Amino acid sequence: LPQPVSAELCVPLLRCLYQILCGWKAIVPHNSHGTPTDFPSSYCKLQAGEVDAFKGLYGRLRGDGLTHEESVRGILARVLVSPAFLYRAEQPGPGVASTRVSDVELATRLSYFLWASTPDAELMAEAVAGRLHRPEVLRAQARRMLKNPKVERLATEFALAWLHLYDFETLDEKSERHFPEFRGLRGAMREETVRFFTDLFQNNGPVLDILDADHSFLNADLARFYGVTSVSFTRSNEWKRVTGLRPIARGGILGQASTLARQSGASRTSPILRGNWISEVILGEKLPKPPKDVPRLPEDESLDQLTVRQLTEKHSSDPKCSGCHRRIDAYGFSLESFDAVGRFRERDLGGRALDVRAKVLDGTVLEGAAGLRRYLSHQRKEAFLRQFSRKLLGYSLGRGVLLSDEPLLSDLQRKLSSREARVQGAVETIVASPQFVRIRGMDRKPEE
Repeated sequence: LPQPVSAELCVPLLRCLYQILCGWKAIVPHNSHGTPTDFPSSYCKLQAGEVDAFKGLYGRLRGDGLTHEESVRGILARVLVSPAFLYRAEQPGPGVASTRVSDVELATRLSYFLWASTPDAELMAEAVAGRLHRPEVLRAQARRMLKNPKVERLATEFALAWLHLYDFETLDEKSERHFPEFRGLRGAMREETVRFFTDLFQNNGPVLDILDADHSFLNADLARFYGVTSVSFTRSNEWKRVTGLRPIARGGILGQASTLARQSGASRTSPILRGNWISEVILGEKLPKPPKDVPRLPEDESLDQLTVRQLTEKHSSDPKCSGCHRRIDAYGFSLESFDAVGRFRERDLGGRALDVRAKVLDGTVLEGAAGLRRYLSHQRKEAFLRQFSRKLLGYSLGRGVLLSDEPLLSDLQRKLSSREARVQGAVETIVASPQFVRIRGMDRKPEE
């Protein structure tokens, strides 16, 4: 299916379109304002039939008594509701056999994958010249684009969506009585994750850094919140790459306040939410839905006689629930040293000592957050790499991963198995794959 263009990205397209229409003497025979000069002409070509259709529409609108400006506005409205404007459509070949997409279509695929936007002049020049389909040219363009600041959009559109953080900045369910500082820190927490993944893609970082990095990106407020005193800031909006964070269980997504706060309640932590997030989102495991009649745990951990862990263990002893909880709770228990907004703590809101030692289903004992990081990046490395590969491949193709993608997924996972395997290798493998450079014939039935 063609992929929709996001509302955010319609803005530059609309600006381009408006300038073109205002300067289109082929469509608007008078009162034009000159031709645009700040957009490559290859972005904005129309077929002769499309030009004739717009000319006819303009003439009909003028014949109905509309002014020049009103008629141009009518043409704009017509374009804005056109599928060709709203969707990135591609032309499949006849029959059921797959064919190579055109170089211009390939440029669009690559640009929306890495930049979530239209191709730039250099990429389009390679496409128009018919060179982009060459593997060496395609890889070179992918490497160039990964180093561009626009790759921040890959961090935002891919990583935040994968980790369930896309709308984190609007999270407003935290108790202001318990966590009054959270509202003012939400933006910085989200920005840390965006900057972390932008750096990972831009500087070709190891894939396993997602779990076990020794660094992150902090501003003054977030450094203070984390208790990091080894770095100083001269401006309130200054961000720095800070290393040496692994000893305090920061660095990597498991120690970022955004993920810890998202998978918590309003007034308490939630080992169940955190454990389920690690199981399903990070490791790609599928868990059944909980029974509908499961009682809710108390919302405020400061008011109960039991710790959140004790309440969870009591809840999980129910035979209807124990099967799944044996798989996920230990992950959440190991993160209990972080409160509901991701701040490190040694006691809970009720002043009780925390127990962060937990045994996972395979018998491995996790010693807190550090033990969880080691476990996921070593014993569960292959599961994580497969999930990362699935998510990146699905995002790049704009669809769910299919059974026919299994050979490519296995190839991706094999290439990433080394502890030093880097994200650029994953990107290059994807963009050179048949799934990325080819399109199925128009008569082929969709795969389930």
